[in-house]
Amino acid sequence: MVAERFISRKLKFQGNVAAIAIAVSFFVIIVAVAVSSGFRSAIREGVAAMTGDISIAPFPSADNEPVSMPAVIPETEAILSLPGVKSITPVAVRAGIVKNGETVHGVLVKGLPGQQDSALRVSIPHRLAEIMQLGEGDDLTTYFIGEKLRARKFKIARVHRDLVELDDNLLVYASLEDIQRLNGWDSTRVSSLEVRLSEGADLGRLTLAIGTLAEDYYVTSSRQAYPQVFDWLNLLDYNVLIILILMTVVAGFNMVSGLLIMLLRNISTIGTLKTLGMDNRSVGRLFVRIGAEAVLKGMLVGNAAALLFCLIQGTTHLIPLDPVNYFVSWVPIKVNLLWILPADAAAFAGILLLLWLPSRVVARIDPAQTVKAD
Repeated sequence: MVAERFISRKLKFQGNVAAIAIAVSFFVIIVAVAVSSGFRSAIREGVAAMTGDISIAPFPSADNEPVSMPAVIPETEAILSLPGVKSITPVAVRAGIVKNGETVHGVLVKGLPGQQDSALRVSIPHRLAEIMQLGEGDDLTTYFIGEKLRARKFKIARVHRDLVELDDNLLVYASLEDIQRLNGWDSTRVSSLEVRLSEGADLGRLTLAIGTLAEDYYVTSSRQAYPQVFDWLNLLDYNVLIILILMTVVAGFNMVSGLLIMLLRNISTIGTLKTLGMDNRSVGRLFVRIGAEAVLKGMLVGNAAALLFCLIQGTTHLIPLDPVNYFVSWVPIKVNLLWILPADAAAFAGILLLLWLPSRVVARIDPAQTVKAD
């Protein structure tokens, strides 16, 4: 092993194209993993902001009037004690129509505890502000349809950007008390309870557990509310897996070609080493070691470039997206070492396995022929 280490330092890997391909491959691998993780985190947070990870609501009624439930149910403590449950938030919602001049648009007004500093102040999404040509400080006239038509003039306190834009039913945030009064409820009645989960919690298992506890209510998960979004995420994860495999294969075969060229250039050296008593396995390990060092350098360069790109994209949102097709307005990035390190390790191991292919050329080299040729 000492001899192999010494000789490997004297022989230099000269496959510049292969080394660049290694760096590019690891760059693509890290960016793909970071984007996949970013999409999953961003969409989960965006959907949870609209519906909660899990929603506990009364069963719907036949008429159009909103149905209420207690703000605190007997099962609250039992639900909060479940591992993975972070919080329970009472909310009140009411569908409405906003109007500004000749422009009208449907919205869903959602009342949250402590949302605004004073009554009749709301936060509207940036997309609605563009549609209605409104900004902070303007009035937002909203009509609510039920047994009778109700109108409210809200003051726009803030224009926020929704990370996830799923449909045209834009979400306007108001205070819980405003929507309770609008619905004719006192402070003990709400539309639903939104359960937020810790990151990584098992959504399906907790939905079943909460449904068993709160069996008198309609319990749904964000996955059930927006199945198309989570199906799209699963498809994205599948595409990322394909990218990881392709990049590993491309990088591996580039290294194989580079190592083969190096072997052919050093046939006389291989013959000399065999003449001095080094067996085929040792010579093969020598060249695999040289290739592995080149892969490691390419991996470090690719990782550094990828992390720099992720930092720039995460802070500046440099690359935009069409929310109609991608649900978000920019490419979300989340650097998750729990995903990146295994991806690096798997790609590195896969390339090393491929490097054993050219090492078998060593067994076919006859030292007598190489010495005679010299």
